[in-house]
Amino acid sequence: MDKKISILGIRGVPAAHGGFETFAEFLALYLTAQGWKVTVYCQHEGNGPITEDEWRGVRRINIPVAGDGAKSTIIFDWISTKHAAKVGDLCLTLGYNTAIFCAWLRLRGVNNVINMDGIEWKRAKWGIVAKTWFWMNEWAGSFLGNHLVADHPEIKKHLARGTSESRITMIPYGADRVASYSDEVLARYDLQPGQYGLLIARAEPENSILEVVRAWSRQQRGMPLVVLGNYKPDEHAYHREVKTAAGPEVRFVGAIYDKNVVSSLRAGCRFYVHGHQVGGTNPSLVEALGAGNAVLGHDNRFNRWVAAGSGVYFANEAECAERIEELVHDDKLVAQLQVQALAQFRSRFEWTDVLAQYETLLAEWLPQGAALKSEQASGAKA
Repeated sequence: MDKKISILGIRGVPAAHGGFETFAEFLALYLTAQGWKVTVYCQHEGNGPITEDEWRGVRRINIPVAGDGAKSTIIFDWISTKHAAKVGDLCLTLGYNTAIFCAWLRLRGVNNVINMDGIEWKRAKWGIVAKTWFWMNEWAGSFLGNHLVADHPEIKKHLARGTSESRITMIPYGADRVASYSDEVLARYDLQPGQYGLLIARAEPENSILEVVRAWSRQQRGMPLVVLGNYKPDEHAYHREVKTAAGPEVRFVGAIYDKNVVSSLRAGCRFYVHGHQVGGTNPSLVEALGAGNAVLGHDNRFNRWVAAGSGVYFANEAECAERIEELVHDDKLVAQLQVQALAQFRSRFEWTDVLAQYETLLAEWLPQGAALKSEQASGAKA
């Protein structure tokens, strides 16, 4: 069987922008090592012709698009989809933000597996126009994809309201195990191992950052809360509100994109704070488990499935303040949660297991595999 796949829906590889790009990088390299011929569509800012090159055995289709906003991403997705339809290989589309374009793959008879990501249209940051666009594309993706991937059981339940559950496979996100930290990195930020809390999230209301910062700042904790992220208080009212609410023990260290630095900060912290209220298997939370972090998480069905017994949870600012006090002072509790974090990580989120599940699913939707599957289904009906 000729194993070929095109990966769409991301900015490209190697990863530089977020969770989906990181996943695509891991999957592309894994499949290449298993004998697949992998193509990844990559967005570049500028003008000019489409070019091809190779990165670590992965074929890259480089598509230049003017600008760097939502409009340019939509244009890039459309050009990528048309190109992939001409090639005709099995497609894996990551995200449903422009899933309406997948109609072109269907018309051309190209098999397409879509990772449906989280419930994007429910996010508080979007206005009515964006929410309507995402809602329409979630519906389109559920209808147009030959098969769907949900990264969380609750996402699978959500998608099953609009399509058959047999068309959905649940495969979570993965992460690397982070077993140690760099003394030099911690010293750079004037931190002591096991003596700080860590929060990594986009500066948005749905990530509970204001509630966490207020809760931490209610009293002296004897250790800092280190907040990673890009805060622009002069441009964004919410950023300004967060910075104004922060006491002297809350440290904003900016957005850090060096993976080694972030990994060291994770591995060295006493506990990780995860205030995300919406989404499925959030990459940042999985990465915290891979670092063996005790978790202070927002109390919702998404976070509880991911972190399970490795976390304590809060529903509001007052509960958050109480949980912070427990984690700051209760060494035994923190140690128990850290053990649970590694156990939870190993049971569900190691890359080797996650990527193997993807390969098994994708092999079923290669042209030969999909034809056999259709024959078997017809035989069963007969």
